[in-house]
Amino acid sequence: MPKSKSRKSKQPAYTPPTTTPESVKFGNPVWLVPTMVTMFLLGLLWIVVFYLAGTNIPVMQDFGNLGNILIGFGFIGVGFALATRWH
Repeated sequence: MPKSKSRKSKQPAYTPPTTTPESVKFGNPVWLVPTMVTMFLLGLLWIVVFYLAGTNIPVMQDFGNLGNILIGFGFIGVGFALATRWH
């Protein structure tokens, strides 16, 4: 088998630049996790208070049964929406 001719280059081998790339910040905003947990707890607290003493609290009387459940699950839903942004 014939031997290949060796390459003779006049230029030195390529060396990449030594500068470091800019760092990209990954992660959550500082407010995300506390707000998410607060929404979960607020929704749970709203539903529990409604079931225990909803007929005695004037604000909860105004919303009715379905309204109070929707408000509680609304807070919980906001907590889940924030949880989708949590890395």
